[in-house]
Amino acid sequence: MGQIMGSLNARDVGLIMDDKPTFDPQAGFEFERKQRVMPVSQEALISAKIPPKFRDFCADHLLEYQICRYNKMPMLYKCAHEKHNYLNCEHQDYVLRMKEFERERRLRKREQRLVGAA
Repeated sequence: MGQIMGSLNARDVGLIMDDKPTFDPQAGFEFERKQRVMPVSQEALISAKIPPKFRDFCADHLLEYQICRYNKMPMLYKCAHEKHNYLNCEHQDYVLRMKEFERERRLRKREQRLVGAA
């Protein structure tokens, strides 16, 4: 069983950390939401020896950072810009995942309310 994540309210609706969304991703939006795509192919990540836990939507920034580290060694301070871009991407990805988690929680609570009212 997956790890339970979030507040007690999230536990009330049975949300588990690795749950796939159960609602239509376009529901409640007036515009078409773009589906996220990986910026780098899996083959490129494997050939660059990126560990599986880092193969996420920020992998392109991580590759740039690692290339910079390789080229600028031992003066790693010259890669501060690439490092900042990677860490900023990781933060933005975290925020987006938390927003999606909260959306799923609210939609599950709404579904419970509507089923209870009927």
